[in-house]
Amino acid sequence: MNLTTHYLGLELKNPLVPSASPLTKSLDIARELEDSGAAAIIMYSLFEEAITAESESMVRFLHQQDTGFAESTTGFLPDHQDFENGLERYLNQIRMLKETLDIPVIASLNGVTDSGWIKHAIELEQAGADALELNVYYVAAQLDRTGTEVEELYLKLLRELRGQISIPINMKLSPAFSAVGNFVTRLAAAGANGVSLFNRFYQPDIDIGRLRLQARLTPSTSAESLLAMRWIALLHGRIEGLSLGATGGIHTAEDAIKLLLAGADVVHVCSALLDKGPSYVALLLADISDWMQEQGFESVEDFRGRVSALSVPNPAEFERANYLNVLDSYSPAAGVRV
Repeated sequence: MNLTTHYLGLELKNPLVPSASPLTKSLDIARELEDSGAAAIIMYSLFEEAITAESESMVRFLHQQDTGFAESTTGFLPDHQDFENGLERYLNQIRMLKETLDIPVIASLNGVTDSGWIKHAIELEQAGADALELNVYYVAAQLDRTGTEVEELYLKLLRELRGQISIPINMKLSPAFSAVGNFVTRLAAAGANGVSLFNRFYQPDIDIGRLRLQARLTPSTSAESLLAMRWIALLHGRIEGLSLGATGGIHTAEDAIKLLLAGADVVHVCSALLDKGPSYVALLLADISDWMQEQGFESVEDFRGRVSALSVPNPAEFERANYLNVLDSYSPAAGVRV
């Protein structure tokens, strides 16, 4: 079976790419992911706010340590520059992963300001990252902020980055855009090499006993992948040169196959690996290969996009027609489709 695929201009041995997660903080686990068949890895996200906060704390508690102590000329603690900060740890991890692994290493940057994105992106490229995934986690909570303004924020960021780095750029998007197809088209024109659909935001929860917000980590489910499947099917083959990655809710080989049939170039796996471990990649690949053999497909290219909007008899099924068909096929009495 030929599982080779292309993603962000990179030739990958198969379409399974573990998405950003704590797993890549360990060289041993990263090596196990590669040994199990992962075609590339996306590193855990580098958060600009965390780097900025850590740097400010270092300056406050270490750089100004001798204030008020006339007898101290060098300070009682090491200079703050003697400590490795979060950014330096991240850059060193890229270098060690590149030395350890044979598969591509994709850095993940989660930022909030233009200057922060550009500065850190250049450093990630210099450290050896094969590509950069931009995770723009922005919630438009301002009531006067329009959808057009939000899109322009993303586009401006991308254009500035594209002018500073040469490695491929992937935009990891949320589903909260009113015209996904148009926005993705504009991202491609602005220099994006690929998009990942869709980012899964962790929503705040409320503790009704303590009457306060609480953080809660809820694993994804296979049903969540259907949203990405729809949009990948609608976009496949329509934007030249743009890679399509599916993320969120891929837990089984069946999930992955559906996304590939819709037209995905790669599928990203996260929650399933956190639950079952890195070796689960090998099981997914084996199940995909078995399915291909049963169907008579010799390569991923033989079936990629077979059920995209460009290939199905009625493309409207990916749009409103499917909504109507599902409602019409439901029996309230039995509670099942008929």
